Amino acid sequence: MSSDPQHPHAQSSVQGGSPGGPGTLRLVAWETTRNCNLSCVHCRAAATCGPYAGELDTQASFRLLDQIAETGSPIVILTGGEPMLREDIYDIAAYGTRLGLRMVMAPNGTLITPETAKKIADSGIQRISVSLDGASAKRHDGFRGVEGAFEGALSGIHAAKQAGIEFQVNTTITQLNRDQIPQIMKLAEDLGAVALHIFLLVPTGRGKYIVDQAITAQEYEETLNWFYDQKSRTNLQLKATCAPHYYRILRQRARAEGKSVTWQTHGLDAVTRGCLGGTSFCFISHQGIVQPCGFLDLHCGDVTRDSFVHIWQNSEQFQKLRDFDQLKGKCGICEYKRVCGGCRARAYEATGDWLAEEPLCLYEPAKAAARNG
Repeated sequence: MSSDPQHPHAQSSVQGGSPGGPGTLRLVAWETTRNCNLSCVHCRAAATCGPYAGELDTQASFRLLDQIAETGSPIVILTGGEPMLREDIYDIAAYGTRLGLRMVMAPNGTLITPETAKKIADSGIQRISVSLDGASAKRHDGFRGVEGAFEGALSGIHAAKQAGIEFQVNTTITQLNRDQIPQIMKLAEDLGAVALHIFLLVPTGRGKYIVDQAITAQEYEETLNWFYDQKSRTNLQLKATCAPHYYRILRQRARAEGKSVTWQTHGLDAVTRGCLGGTSFCFISHQGIVQPCGFLDLHCGDVTRDSFVHIWQNSEQFQKLRDFDQLKGKCGICEYKRVCGGCRARAYEATGDWLAEEPLCLYEPAKAAARNG
């Protein structure tokens, strides 16, 4: 989430791809627990108050971090469920920090108090992300499924801020809150966030049950173009996730405006490539199953049976995802496939084929346009 203090912000060209190329691990999201004190309508894990069997214990967690560190110094996102429901989460964070990993956390904010904020800071967590899916209690609590979630999140953000912890706001965009994105951005600014990351709904987990509330392909395009326009209007770092089209739009808009655009390519605000699943990012479930991302339910390996390094380097699914010529349909012939790639999870949910074309994309690739012309 925060930029690597050991690296200056590298710059990429308008047509550039991900630094280090496919297979260079930049980010790991680890579902440290599936236990959660909220019941969010879009939750990919359909998480509730557990307990859940098979979660990695403290020593297994340390071994996993040892193996992740063998790949370099990626950002490790401690997520859930609600990671703060693990009593050993601060020990896990501190262990990763000692290994030289960039440890960040994704709590929902409701469990952050002055006391727990100090523990977060002392463990070396470099940034936390707190989701705000509405600019008011009514909107956010309706989305999160628990009354008081909004006030709890704001209270947690205040405690984190007082403890000197850098924080960002995450927002999942659906029909329920698309009209509130400007207000949410203003709220993030007023709270003192360093970044706003928007997520476009992927219909997995409980998200399948609100698929009718997903925005349309046209609204998707409009929202991402609006998001692009905000770059010059806010001091927030802006990043779109589960929205690979944004990385096409960035290049299209920069070219149309005749701008020589450079952007940050390190840290969790890095603007590099659309779908990072299996190429520079992976997800590890609460039971140690490695997937391209949390929304793409592909079993790529099990860290309780094999080393994380071996899985990351040798998984058949990861190898295919790193070969952009494996993409099918219009994604396969698109001139932006190396910087966008389409959402592999949406393709899988829509077709059963994770290499199929992105179902929510209006763009007509140049090759297809020429063929149809």
